[in-house]
Amino acid sequence: MVIVAGGGIGGLTAALALARRGFRVTVLEQAQRLEETGAGIQLSPNATRTLIELGLDGALRPLAVAPSALRVMNAISGREIVRMPLGEFAEDRYGAPFWLMHRADLLGVLADAASRQLGITIKLGRQVQDFVVHPNGLTVSALTATGIADERGFAVLAADGLWSPLRRQLGDRVPPRFTGRAAWRGSVAARDVRAEFREPAVHLWIGPNAHLVHYPVRAGQLINIVVIAADPDGDRNNGLPIRSTITTRADLLSALSDDNWAMPARTLLRLPDAWQKWPLYERQPLKRWSEGAAALLGDAAHPMLPYLAQGAAMAIEDAAVVADCLARQPDDAARALRAYRSARQRRTQKIQFASARNGARYHSGWPKSWLRDAAMRTIGGKGLLKHYDWIYRWRPPVLPSS
Repeated sequence: MVIVAGGGIGGLTAALALARRGFRVTVLEQAQRLEETGAGIQLSPNATRTLIELGLDGALRPLAVAPSALRVMNAISGREIVRMPLGEFAEDRYGAPFWLMHRADLLGVLADAASRQLGITIKLGRQVQDFVVHPNGLTVSALTATGIADERGFAVLAADGLWSPLRRQLGDRVPPRFTGRAAWRGSVAARDVRAEFREPAVHLWIGPNAHLVHYPVRAGQLINIVVIAADPDGDRNNGLPIRSTITTRADLLSALSDDNWAMPARTLLRLPDAWQKWPLYERQPLKRWSEGAAALLGDAAHPMLPYLAQGAAMAIEDAAVVADCLARQPDDAARALRAYRSARQRRTQKIQFASARNGARYHSGWPKSWLRDAAMRTIGGKGLLKHYDWIYRWRPPVLPSS
């Protein structure tokens, strides 16, 4: 039995990948029902490739939007800086599609597949607290409404997010650091926006100290909107775990300067009445993700700032690799998880750093912003896409046999 702590995107993908390798899996999720807050998610080819290989193409494709392009816009002037081709061009280049989805739709497909997959048991209302190693495996303790419940297995994967209790047990007691920025997330019916914003494309507006991303989801019926801007007072929980808060249009607009946003962007931002605000935190890369038969996965191991849209993709990649490693060495979980850690650490660390650098570029002021825009125009759309080859072309590494 492999125990997975966390029933989010990473945890359920890991459960499916493991079950298809013949393992029995128990997923422990603290929520009383499987649901995903937030709104949109960008799934680049390195993520969709794994989901398709898990047999989810038929369920996911009708819910997804395949964007034709990424349009990078200057937030102040409203002019397009560069248009990076996606759609068929990117699918031909990488052998897998680029999809835009609602997070709840993705989680729903994963949860449905897991519930129908032999070998997977999902237990809700289980908040994993710690684990104890013993000669025949390990025991994971979870807090329930009626007390502590124990689960026994031969390995545990902590896919329990940024504030992972199991990360602390593996030795990292430094709490996440608030970045001073927040992400406001909202949505609006596609019929209410300008025709050009209903197109199957990702729009990225970059400006001083803030940026805006919007794109269609739910087969084009809904427009997902995300704004990332400074929010010095955003860590109102004084360093304690916080996911999101419901806030207002006025709260968002107070964080932005009208002078830095062209009229089409300002008009879009005034459409949603309610927003969810997520404070953004970061953690330094870990030297060690695993200890014996326990390992971290996804945000528990390597939380990503959202400037490359790779947080969920990295968790999905982790799931594929950890299942492969355990399948190759099913009688030695500790050795298998060391191999998983070795296969993933360098890549995820590189993407963590690249995401942070992207955020600095997006939010540049004059004159750096002029140089940034000029460089992107010179590179051109296809050149910009080529810049992401190292991310999008990923496939699970060929690992040595046990």
